Amino acid sequence: MPRVKHFLIGSALLFGVIGGFSLVKNRKAPVATPQAPQVVEIALSPPKPVEMRLPAPKITPQPVVIAPPPPQPKVAEMEEIVEVDRISQLFSLDSSKLPIVETLSYTSRVPWLKGRPAWIADYATHYETSRHFIARSLNSKGKKPMTANGQVGPDYFSQKVSPGDRFNVLRKDLNVQFHLLIDLSRCRMWLYYLDLTSNERMLLKTYRVGLGRIDEMKASGYLTPAGKYQLGEKIAIYKPGTLGIFQDNKVEMIRVFGTRWIPFEKEVEGCTESAKGFGIHGAPWVADASGQLVEDLGKIGTYDSDGCIRLSSADMEEIFAIIITKPTTVELVKDFRQAKLPGVERK
Repeated sequence: MPRVKHFLIGSALLFGVIGGFSLVKNRKAPVATPQAPQVVEIALSPPKPVEMRLPAPKITPQPVVIAPPPPQPKVAEMEEIVEVDRISQLFSLDSSKLPIVETLSYTSRVPWLKGRPAWIADYATHYETSRHFIARSLNSKGKKPMTANGQVGPDYFSQKVSPGDRFNVLRKDLNVQFHLLIDLSRCRMWLYYLDLTSNERMLLKTYRVGLGRIDEMKASGYLTPAGKYQLGEKIAIYKPGTLGIFQDNKVEMIRVFGTRWIPFEKEVEGCTESAKGFGIHGAPWVADASGQLVEDLGKIGTYDSDGCIRLSSADMEEIFAIIITKPTTVELVKDFRQAKLPGVERK
């Protein structure tokens, strides 16, 4: 019995200890107090206005019209230039000849020369007509010789003449001058004669020319000047092999100036440069693949020179023969319609 008693007492003590521990634990645990409900504030944005979208109007597509670019300056209105060539009438021996020439029959006995026979050079001096002019007139019906560049052209040199041969000279009773008009923008030149006796002018021929390179720093816009100049008397004729000094170097002159040269002599009116150094001459000649000298016609109608006016050999020789014995003015303008031509146009 005592063992049972001891067991019961031990069990009671064990349960008492366990209960004590539980009570202590329950006291230490925090007591959850109820929390006040949190109010969540939600910011509401104002309502957006409702966009009323109307149906798009029906649009009929229109053709797209592209405006043309503004007109550009016309620099080559060749359609405005009427080509004229009356040169043959200077050398014609019939009624079609121009009024500034007369036809003579050659005789060695003339009233204005005493003591010896008169030759073509004497006729040329007396009538103020170049020997080249008379030679072309004399040989106009004969066989035309080959020129230095292998082309058939007028004979400006042969002066074989027999009594009764007929040829033209510039009329001695008229005061005749010549006027060259050059359009810088078109590389064109007009040759006029001016009869001061009647104050009439006539267009003889239009030509294509080469001009100085474009230079915006120059007043004319080119290395070729603008204004009126008087042509000079220090003319020159060049043949293959003729040497001279150009830019301090000895050169074959035909390679630079072609077969003819006429210088500017003095300024007359509205000149943008001094006359010195400028002139009219033929196209330069160059050596071809075989070494033969040929005329470089690619220099005509272009802006390539140092300022001089270039023509083909045929045109330059023609003008040379006509104008070198008479006062001649060259007028250079940007547009031929700006020219101040002398006299009244002959109808």
